[in-house]
Amino acid sequence: MPELDFQVSGVEPVRSGLTPLLQFRVRITKAPVQSGQFETVQALILQAQVQIQAPQRFYSPHEKERLRDVFGTPDQWGQTLRNCLWVNANTTTGAFMESTETVLSVPCTLDLDVLATKYFSALQGGEVPLLFLFSGSVFYRNADGRLQVQRISWEKDCVYRMPVSVWRELMEFHYPDNAWVWLRRDVYERLCAYRRDEGLASWEQTMELLLRQAATYDSGVSEGPETSRLAEADAAHLEVSG
Repeated sequence: MPELDFQVSGVEPVRSGLTPLLQFRVRITKAPVQSGQFETVQALILQAQVQIQAPQRFYSPHEKERLRDVFGTPDQWGQTLRNCLWVNANTTTGAFMESTETVLSVPCTLDLDVLATKYFSALQGGEVPLLFLFSGSVFYRNADGRLQVQRISWEKDCVYRMPVSVWRELMEFHYPDNAWVWLRRDVYERLCAYRRDEGLASWEQTMELLLRQAATYDSGVSEGPETSRLAEADAAHLEVSG
């Protein structure tokens, strides 16, 4: 079986796609056989598990605060800071003798309920250490020309440090100055009703008003008419749902 080595040589955001996509360039090299001649690889079906090596980088105090949703408070990081699965991806290659390069496409999302998105969005800059674990099938011809197929072991891996700026560039291109918040349908309907009742023109105004009301409530300031209306609406909802 051909001895293959894998190396990630770069990454680029895809600007022409309908959804956010990063493309990693993977260099595949085949070691020569003992005779000094190269066997011909007919095709390669390659799977890659990509993990975020979270313990392998430094975090600023601001990043540590934003990562509390992922790893807890810094005093817990000795138990919680571990490698995180990002994605499983796959690609193929055509025939080659010595080496070839292929593209591994990795879909991305701005959904902040996804762990990888929480992690990337919390970082201010620098690089993200990524571990690529490779597997798959290699199709090749042996010395007498017969076609063979063998599995690639999960022992094949490599590390690549992806600049955080690449992920941010991709997100900013597809969702400029935006963020996603997923809500249950009933909560969304309540927000819609609240927005209509208050005569608010946008969701930004709706959230800002709710945040101001929450800050007023938390600080112990006496309720104004807007806060009273919200409290009455919540009480009515609880009464109906109870």
